[in-house]
Amino acid sequence: MIIDIDRLPKEGLKISKELEFFPESLVEENAVFLKPVHAELTVNKTGEEIFIKGKVTTCLSFVCSRCLIPFEFPVDSSFDLVYVPEELEEMQDHLGDEDINRLFYCGYKIDIKEVVLEQLNLMFPPKLLCSEDCQGICPVCGKVIQSGECACETKSSDPCLGKLKNFMRDKR
Repeated sequence: MIIDIDRLPKEGLKISKELEFFPESLVEENAVFLKPVHAELTVNKTGEEIFIKGKVTTCLSFVCSRCLIPFEFPVDSSFDLVYVPEELEEMQDHLGDEDINRLFYCGYKIDIKEVVLEQLNLMFPPKLLCSEDCQGICPVCGKVIQSGECACETKSSDPCLGKLKNFMRDKR
C-alpha cells in the first residue's frame, strides 16, 4: 500500500489493515507467520514532514537458538516515525542531533508495507530463545535438556589446558 503524500488529507489518514508477507522477507530465515500482520497506523503531514504512528501485531514461529525446538513469538510493537523529503538528505551535514532519527521519502510516496516490514525486522531479539532459562542440547547425547539435568558426563577437559595444569602443578 503506497501513500501519495500530495493527496494526504489535512486531517491525516488512519489505516487499519492486515498485510501478508513472505517469510523470506524477514531477517530471521526460519520464521513462519502463524497469523497475518495487523497494522494500525495514523499518518499526518506537517509541512514537508510526515509523521507515522503505528502498532503492529502478529504471531510468528521461530526455532530456538539453543534447543532447536520451534516456539511461538507474539509480536505487539508500537512505533513513531518521522519522514522528510529526500532532498534534505543532501543537507545532512547541516542537520542537528534532533534530526538523526528521521527517515527519508522519495517522489512524494511512502510504501506502508515496507514501513511495517522494517518495524517487524527491527523488533526481533538478537538471539531467539524459547525461554530465558533454555539449557539447549546435551553435547554428548544430543537430547534436549528441559526440566532437569542430562545424565551424561560433560566434564571433558581441553588437552591444552591439561598441559597448563601440569605446568602450574610443577611450579609449586
